[in-house]
Amino acid sequence: MAKKQYAGTGRRKSSVARVWLVPGKGEFIINKKPLDEFFGMEIVKRECKRPFEVTSTEGKYDVVVNVHGGGFTGQAGAIRHGISRALLTVDEETYRPLLKAAGFLTRDSRMKERKKYGLKKARRASQFSKR
Repeated sequence: MAKKQYAGTGRRKSSVARVWLVPGKGEFIINKKPLDEFFGMEIVKRECKRPFEVTSTEGKYDVVVNVHGGGFTGQAGAIRHGISRALLTVDEETYRPLLKAAGFLTRDSRMKERKKYGLKKARRASQFSKR
C-alpha cells in the first residue's frame, strides 16, 4: 500500500511552490536537489523548516517541493507557506492555531509595483536638469 501524502501550494512575490509531505524521516528535496544544495544561506534553510518547529513535527515528514519563479527568499517564503498549508491537511484542528499565530497561513500579498510609462522604474524618474 502506498504511503499517505499531503499536498499544499505556497506563494510569495512571484514564486510558486508545490509541496508534498510524506511520512518519513525529515528529508527535504527541492527541485530534485537536497535542501543544503538548493539553498546556500543557513537563514533561508531555517525559514523553510519553521512550520515544523512551530508544530513540533521535525523529522516526521519527508518534504518534496517543486518551486519556480522569483529569487531565493521569495522561494523560501513560498515553501514555508506551502508546508504550512500541507500540515493543515494532516491535522487542521491541532496545527491551525499554532500556524495562524505564527503568521504562516497568511499569503504575503506584497508584489513588485509595475513600471509606469515615462519613468525608468515604478517611481524612479530621470534626473532633473534646469538647463
